[in-house]
Amino acid sequence: MDTTDRAASPPDTTPHPAPGPSRRRTPWAVLALWAIVLAVALPFAGRLGDVQRDNAVDYLPASADSTQVERLRELLPGGESTDLVLVYHRDGGLTAPDRATAARQVDAVAAAHALAAPPKGVPSADGTTLMYPVSTAAPGTDEEARSAFVTDVRAAVRGGDGLSAEVGGDGALEHDRGEVFGSIDGTLMIATVLVVTVLLILTYRSPFLWLVPLLAVGVAALASRAAVYGMVRGFDVVVTGQSGGIMTVLVFGAGTDYALLVVSRYREELRRHLRPYDAMRAALRGCGPAVLASSGTVVAGLLCLLAADLNSSRGLGPVGAVGVLCALAAMLTLLPALLVLLGRRVFWPLIPAYGSEPKERRSLFARMGGSAGRRPVAVFVTGVVALGALALGAFNLPGELKTGDSFTTAPESVSAMATLSAAYPERGSRPLSVFAPTPDAPRVLAEARTTDGVAEAAQGRSGGGWTEIEVFAQGAPESAAETATIEALRAGPGAAYGAHVGGSSAQALDTSATDSRDRLVVIPLVLAAVTLILTALLRSLVAPLLLIAAVVVVWGATLGIGGLVFEPLLGFSGFDSGTALLSFVFLVALGVDYGIFLMHRMREEARRGAPPKEAALTALRTTGGVIASAGVVLAATFMVLASLPLVMMAELGILVAVGVLLDTFLVRTYLVTSASVLLGRRVWWPGKLARKPAAEPTPVPRMADDRVRAGG
Repeated sequence: MDTTDRAASPPDTTPHPAPGPSRRRTPWAVLALWAIVLAVALPFAGRLGDVQRDNAVDYLPASADSTQVERLRELLPGGESTDLVLVYHRDGGLTAPDRATAARQVDAVAAAHALAAPPKGVPSADGTTLMYPVSTAAPGTDEEARSAFVTDVRAAVRGGDGLSAEVGGDGALEHDRGEVFGSIDGTLMIATVLVVTVLLILTYRSPFLWLVPLLAVGVAALASRAAVYGMVRGFDVVVTGQSGGIMTVLVFGAGTDYALLVVSRYREELRRHLRPYDAMRAALRGCGPAVLASSGTVVAGLLCLLAADLNSSRGLGPVGAVGVLCALAAMLTLLPALLVLLGRRVFWPLIPAYGSEPKERRSLFARMGGSAGRRPVAVFVTGVVALGALALGAFNLPGELKTGDSFTTAPESVSAMATLSAAYPERGSRPLSVFAPTPDAPRVLAEARTTDGVAEAAQGRSGGGWTEIEVFAQGAPESAAETATIEALRAGPGAAYGAHVGGSSAQALDTSATDSRDRLVVIPLVLAAVTLILTALLRSLVAPLLLIAAVVVVWGATLGIGGLVFEPLLGFSGFDSGTALLSFVFLVALGVDYGIFLMHRMREEARRGAPPKEAALTALRTTGGVIASAGVVLAATFMVLASLPLVMMAELGILVAVGVLLDTFLVRTYLVTSASVLLGRRVWWPGKLARKPAAEPTPVPRMADDRVRAGG
């Protein structure tokens, strides 16, 4: 069987000089450099999990009242406390043996651990439930010690024969959340590698080629983890389980996208150049500027998150940017070096022969472009109306995501919280923490007890000039009634004596308010940064505004789709307030990438003198296949987030994946193309291309062969 493409025209018979020493050495030098990078990175890449921080203060708004409470806890004797609630429940009512079992187990817990006070049982009015609040400051802020305490208590608290025994409270909730985040890295890495592997095999249809980009992106992932570890040690950057997981997806998604573009262009150039080195140099010269601009938009968008006040969002900015830069470096240096050294045979069985022509075939995107070119007004109006109708679904998004609904499968702490809410409707199951200056603590305590919505208040530890007061609200956790109580405490003793109000419910309230503020600040910054990059690349004002408008429309339609599926189909009971901002950053930064490849090619055709309609349709036809492959890969990698047991991560993954597919197959294909046909040369205003056709078109390296797809 002939494994090369048949030559449609005779190859160039011009004598080619033998490759010089520098050409032979360059790929090996690049490979050696990356081997050194890998050797240095490996010991540190595995230690990134050791510096990830998932305490409440690492996610909270930097200046919020609840953040001050978390910091003031460290001033108290013993430092931060770990608060649990031991919950015993029987549907038909607790029996005397049940109460004896509970007392015996609670005594065992008190004997094994240094508790702040002897536990006292609080029976429910209906007699079905008995709870024991338990608190200790012994573990302090040591996450492992706090987790071990929760594990020990759960081992001692056991039910049976119809008696349920659960350990809840803020300490247990933090432990369960930490368990999930601790498993994110391994789960995401394995799932992402499998997804990328399958897609690369399907794309390239080669038993060998898929290994090369997968190896390069794997090296980039290790390098990024080591680089972020160095940032943490050198600059005290906050890395959470959330940001670390998202970085993994970004590296594999963006890195594979860049690989698809480089390999596609390299395959094309192998038909025009005898030697792989020359073909790769031409390929990088042709697609390099667009890839650089593409990564630049992603990095710029992520760095805009530094303006966010939410700690978790602000930390994600530099972490994600480092991941994208490592992916870019690997795809523009390591991947080309590997491909050059492996030669043409790596494409077997579809080896691009020198001087050959690819098979003629009318692509799907040529047919799509034909419809946009024949009826641009109808296509544009229909697309805008369809996306606008989808965007209306955003009004159906579920309400604010509550702590108890933040897991796809409820852990023990959430189950205990639900039991307490049902059994004690007259009081909250999680305390609010009021920190008052010690001299004013008696007056703050007195005012707290008379505040509307407060069921109980008691003075706790003092230290560092501050005194902690535990307040139980009458409303259920994160309910409107409890929110009103928090606001009343802050407006009353908080304002009068400089007290701070914190606790889990206060943290959720502050986080939601800060997310609203961050959207107002970060979204305009992202739009401005991306617009500047597009303007510099395309040398136009209209084309960047067209692309920006397109991705904003995609974001709105994507939120609408989320409103139609999150609660009705997937059963998610809430929508995390931070997901809207993060999905916007990713969809704008990543979605504009595909617009860059399309408009960059369109501009090249216009510079050659092609009429506006022909330039738009040629750009779509020649970039459609490879960008479709890249869009599918990126969407699939983000969908991996949907496999995690956290509703927020699942929602983010689904939104970005759906948005990327909308942008790839609808907006870029139909809306941007039809709008470009309608605008004609005005799309390049105020540049030279908008004023008159180029008299003598300047030869520009082609972005992709008219008939070459990503898979060959």
